[in-house]
Amino acid sequence: MHRRSTKDSATDRPGVAGHLWGALCGVLSGGLTLGVGSLVASFLVRSSDPVLGVGQEFIARTPEWLKEWAIRQFGQSDKAVLLGSLYGTLVVFFVVLGLLARRHLRVALAGVTVLGVAAVGATLNRPDATALSWLPSTIGTVAGALALVLGTRALRRRGRGPAGGALSRRSVVLGGVAVVAAGSAGAGAAVTSSRSVAQARSKIVLPKPASPAPALPPGIDTVEGITPYVTSAKDFYRVDTALSVPQVDVSSWSLRIHGMVDREVSVTFEDLLAEDLVERWTTMTCVSNEVGGNLVGNARWLGVPLTLLLDRAGLDRDADMLLSRSSDGFTISTPVADATDGRDSMIAVGMNGEPLTDVHGFPARMLVPGLYGYVSACKWITEIEVTRFDRASAYWTDRGWAREAPIKTAVRIDVPASFGQVRSGATVPVAGVAWAQTRGISGVEVSVDSGPWRAAELLPSVGKNSWVQWTVGLDGLEPGNHTLRARATDGTGQLQTEAVAKPIPDGSSGWPSKLFTVV
Repeated sequence: MHRRSTKDSATDRPGVAGHLWGALCGVLSGGLTLGVGSLVASFLVRSSDPVLGVGQEFIARTPEWLKEWAIRQFGQSDKAVLLGSLYGTLVVFFVVLGLLARRHLRVALAGVTVLGVAAVGATLNRPDATALSWLPSTIGTVAGALALVLGTRALRRRGRGPAGGALSRRSVVLGGVAVVAAGSAGAGAAVTSSRSVAQARSKIVLPKPASPAPALPPGIDTVEGITPYVTSAKDFYRVDTALSVPQVDVSSWSLRIHGMVDREVSVTFEDLLAEDLVERWTTMTCVSNEVGGNLVGNARWLGVPLTLLLDRAGLDRDADMLLSRSSDGFTISTPVADATDGRDSMIAVGMNGEPLTDVHGFPARMLVPGLYGYVSACKWITEIEVTRFDRASAYWTDRGWAREAPIKTAVRIDVPASFGQVRSGATVPVAGVAWAQTRGISGVEVSVDSGPWRAAELLPSVGKNSWVQWTVGLDGLEPGNHTLRARATDGTGQLQTEAVAKPIPDGSSGWPSKLFTVV
């Protein structure tokens, strides 16, 4: 009887080293599949990038409860978390394929092919897909499959691991360099595109508004720790479905208004700037904002009245919905009645005296005060279809959110901080913001430890579409833990509801509370 050779093949007894190198083959295959695809996409349309295509499908198919959980837990970093989950899933997928390929190469190649077909389908499903959008994913799939074949054959031929020379250091280094180079090329294309938009934006000179916004009144921002009355572009919340911020070429951009209209209207960015622009202070709120949350901001917006453009098109009297569409295909449905009732709806081109940033919708976005963003604030807007709710629907309404979503009266406590400590014997400053767009705020009250309600002082504001800062001082609090609650009354005299509701389907509600300690 012959003793079994210590040079057993990797396929017979793979060992730990063999498994590691099989996994490496899978990771290199995945890296080349996605990296080479990104490299090819950098020379075509950016949306043909397989990473973006698969990522967008991943986000689109993520269950609503998981999206809401991600927004609650991670706020504006939700897409980074979802993207990280996608990459983690892909790494595991390709590791499994690499291990599987050692004994069942054809099955592993079928797995690479399935992913490639999915990427092709995702990129072709993009609204800006071209006749060549399938090419990056296809070439990437071929490169990844070839890497898997060569790596697996080398592993089978040479033994179980590094000691047996399963894969030469040169092969590994070359594979790694290929992945890094392809990924860098894709990232470089994204940076180049972003810089191109930044350069175009820097050359835009916004005209003075024919109807300017009111000047900020004295007496705002007087309490340390309170939310600033004006939210800067960099601090303004961002919640959207775009995995990669659209980089829109302003020179070729246009807004098309069509559907149930007397005549189709198309305007360029230069056309918008040539109109009599209006400037208004408006607070925007995301429907995903939890009670006491920070997905809300206030800014000075510059734009063309939406009614001016709609009147130019001539709305059919039976139309009741505006279906707006962004450059990345996202859709928003807005009630015609709300968009045309005189509430300063606009196609905005400026924010706080500057052109819109790419994150906030450059070159133009829709804005309808008093409605949550998912039914009013289409960024990167390219068209408005005038239609009916019984004929069309939009992205979020297709996913269980309410068709009509007026912003609910809300208040937030900024000071004191949650679980903060304040000195015994001193007056405890309490402050925050409240909003009820289109109705305004007439009063804010606070209560400590379920005691009597005490009226707060409302600081000056510029109008009912803008939030209000408020403040009150509390005296005589005993040392120990205390619970602070707040509630607001809108401009019509309606008290904010105490009933607790989650964001879905039409926005959260309830009175916010904070725990603090007197020491």
